[in-house]
Amino acid sequence: MKVWMKYLIGMVIGVLAAILLPWNNITGSSIITFITELCIRFGRYLVVPLIFTTAIVSINKLRLSNLVLKTSIWTFAIIVISSLLLTVIGLVSVLIVKLPRIPITVDVTTEIASIDIKSLLLSLFPQSAFQTLENGTFLLVSFLFALMIGWTCYSDQNTFKPIYNLAYASSQLFYKLSSAFSEVLSILIIAIMCYWTISFRAAFATGIYTPMIALFVVDFVIIVGVIYPIVVRYVCREPHPYRVLYAAFAPMFIGFISGDENFSLPVAIRHGKDSLGIKRRSSGFTFPLFSIFARGGSALVAAISFVLIWRSYSSLKLPFEDIALIFSVCFGLSFLLGNLPTGGAFVLLTILCQTYGKGFETSFLLLKPAMIIICSFSSLFNIATAFFGSYIVAAKTNMVEHHQLFRFI
Repeated sequence: MKVWMKYLIGMVIGVLAAILLPWNNITGSSIITFITELCIRFGRYLVVPLIFTTAIVSINKLRLSNLVLKTSIWTFAIIVISSLLLTVIGLVSVLIVKLPRIPITVDVTTEIASIDIKSLLLSLFPQSAFQTLENGTFLLVSFLFALMIGWTCYSDQNTFKPIYNLAYASSQLFYKLSSAFSEVLSILIIAIMCYWTISFRAAFATGIYTPMIALFVVDFVIIVGVIYPIVVRYVCREPHPYRVLYAAFAPMFIGFISGDENFSLPVAIRHGKDSLGIKRRSSGFTFPLFSIFARGGSALVAAISFVLIWRSYSSLKLPFEDIALIFSVCFGLSFLLGNLPTGGAFVLLTILCQTYGKGFETSFLLLKPAMIIICSFSSLFNIATAFFGSYIVAAKTNMVEHHQLFRFI
């Protein structure tokens, strides 16, 4: 059975468990929360060692093939263009579709936003190298350190051959472990989906956020179901672009219900290789960079959320200067969310409210009950972008071994 089918079955069981079983008592809720948190933490344990060892091998082999520059140019070009595209689509869609106002029933003076751009930038870099190993959030430092090691190993292959061999063997080991975990995840996903459904029902039950959810879904269909396949069709000359979307089902499922880009990264790398045939020398370089910097989905969701908040307070037309500010903050700061595998979109919304001022500094609290919705769709957009982007880079650098559809995992 295909992996995505196993995940889908697990998700259905999780939804049924959330609906049919009594989770109102504190004990039941605590148990499902504990299991979900344990699953996500264990999944993150694999992220840093997998990315670290694979990046060492990737940069070494890319230098050997003289593809470092070409791969880097394509990767960062797609990151910037996709982030720009998603931010524009998010803004245009919410300006065209006038979502119903959110009732002002929250005391927005009860909390004060304490996140600024400086702290967001510093969060990308830990205070010590050991912190990069303590959790799966400091991907940028781990990735850069791995690139330096891989680059140096290539410069003096005789001296550093044992280090490269160790990295190569470790990369294979952690890839096998992540593959095994992605299979076990088909069972663990029941608990994660159950927790997500309980949280989602609480936000969805009021009906206040239903139009916002509908707009997220429409934007997702337009971007991932239409625009991305068209880009793959003509940029990569791929006759069957929806193969990429089909291969991305499992990572997108995991990203959506966990709201965590890093948690779904090992699953994405596995499906990129085993389904689409993306060579690991390419995916080991591109997937981490997309996960760190390609947060256009967070920008899209934050832009829609802020305009919804603004219209909840005012019936006036949003000035062009304010639209430009929203675009600039969402697009610019989306590149600094790499240390926030989950909740990045809501942090971006918080900073946007603070930057805008004019009494909106704490207005993000209007959407705090819908935080799980915002984070889930943000992660969904980001995972899809990373998957399509990595495939495009691999195709343009001849790093794809095309597989038949029946061989997809």
